Amino acid sequence: MRPFRLAPSLLSADFACLGQEVRDVIHAGADLIHFDVMDNHYVPNLTMGPMICEAIRAHASVPIDVHLMVKPVDSLAQMFAKAGADIITFHPEASEHIDRTLGLIKDAGCKAGLVFNPATSLSYLDHVMDKIDMILIMSVNPGFGGQQFIPHTFKKIAAARQLINEHTAKHGGEIWLEVDGGIKIDNIRAVAAAGADTFVAGSAIYGQADYQQVIAAMRAELAKEN
Repeated sequence: MRPFRLAPSLLSADFACLGQEVRDVIHAGADLIHFDVMDNHYVPNLTMGPMICEAIRAHASVPIDVHLMVKPVDSLAQMFAKAGADIITFHPEASEHIDRTLGLIKDAGCKAGLVFNPATSLSYLDHVMDKIDMILIMSVNPGFGGQQFIPHTFKKIAAARQLINEHTAKHGGEIWLEVDGGIKIDNIRAVAAAGADTFVAGSAIYGQADYQQVIAAMRAELAKEN
C-alpha cells in the first residue's frame, strides 16, 4: 500500500488565529502543514514570510512544507530553513542555479524539491533527481487559492510518477509526489490514481466547518485507491 499524506494549506486559513488553525487541522488528521510563500513578483500575490513560519513552528507537531513562489530563491530558502521549515520547494525557472539552490536547502537540514507549473516542462528534473526529496505538481496556475483543478495535470502527474519509479528502482531512496490546486473530496482519488502520494488542500479543508470530517472523507477516498 502506498502511503498517502494530506497537507492543508494555510493560505486558506484564518490569518487572525493561525496558531489555533494549525493546531486544529493537525488534531483533525493533517500529516503536513503547507505554507505558501508569494512575493508579488514571481506571482501576483503577497502572503507570508519567515517570521510567520517561525511563529507557527511551536504549534506544528507535523512537518512544515514550505512552497516558495519567489524570485530570487536562495536567500529566502535559507531564511525559511532557519525559521523552522522541514521541506522547502521552489520553481526551477525562479532559480539562477537549480543545483546550487537545492544544495543550500539540503545543507540547511531541510528536504528539498522542485515545483512545476501547468506549462513547465519536467525536463528540469533530468540532472537533479538524485538531489530532490519531493516533486510538486501545480494543478492550477500559482498565485491564488480556490482555483479549479486543470485536467491536463493528470498526464504530468503520471509522467512524474514514472520518473520517480524509474529513479528509485535504480538508485533507491524516496521521492514524494505532491499535487497542489483544486484538490477536493471528489477528485482526490483520481489524483492518487495518476500517481500522487501527497495532497495539498486549502479551501476544501479550511473552507469547511468540520476539518476532521473533510480529512476523514478524503482518507476514505484514498483508501479506495489502495
